[in-house]
Amino acid sequence: MATIFTKIINGEIPCYKIAEDENYFAFLDINPLKAGHTLVVPKKETDYIFDLDDDRLAGMILFSKKVAAAIKSVIPCNRIGVAILGLEIPHAHIHLVPMDSMDDVNFKNPKLKFSPEEFKEIAAKISRKVIL
Repeated sequence: MATIFTKIINGEIPCYKIAEDENYFAFLDINPLKAGHTLVVPKKETDYIFDLDDDRLAGMILFSKKVAAAIKSVIPCNRIGVAILGLEIPHAHIHLVPMDSMDDVNFKNPKLKFSPEEFKEIAAKISRKVIL
């Protein structure tokens, strides 16, 4: 059975897309720690990130780097934090979280709430800055 991320990639579930190419897909987390919190996933459904072959993993990191640069250019922050957890959904993914302190990437923090219009605006601003 397809994961929720595969359903998002296939357009079966709506998302706030940031960028995609032939191998990877980036979209806003709908339960963000910070505005601009983005998930990057491989299009090929793979449960554990370290089960990706070396080229696919390296490509995912390079794709994430481009998305992170776009986030940082739009969302005021010191850095873009990177988190790879991988237990909640059986589809490899990287969290890109704008951060000013270590506490900003604490997944026990309350999640922010945005309206659909706010999500669309954030996604559009970041998406315009992604250079693939």
